[in-house]
Amino acid sequence: MNTLRNKVQLIGRLGQDPEIINFNDGNKMAKFSLATDESYKDNNGEKVERTFWHNIVVKNGLVKVIEEYVTKGQEIALEGKLSYRNWEDKEGNKRYTTEIVCNELLMLGGK
Repeated sequence: MNTLRNKVQLIGRLGQDPEIINFNDGNKMAKFSLATDESYKDNNGEKVERTFWHNIVVKNGLVKVIEEYVTKGQEIALEGKLSYRNWEDKEGNKRYTTEIVCNELLMLGGK
């Protein structure tokens, strides 16, 4: 049951080309936003469509796949876990973000 405690699965489209970050030790990280859509009928029977944006972080070996094959607009499925970070910006303001750290990826559709 431990694997179900912090698990996220999403299918969506990339909002921009992935940003690849290179570290001094030779490791890399990829970051991008992923859009997921939801639609339902409201109380008046009207169709309502909503888009949610998720911040995705990819580390380790999957970065190579992201770097070579994944681009803006592409549909992917991913699995990962929620992660929360905070930091202080240049003006001294406390900033917060929620990210999904991806550990599995499946490219959907064709090019």
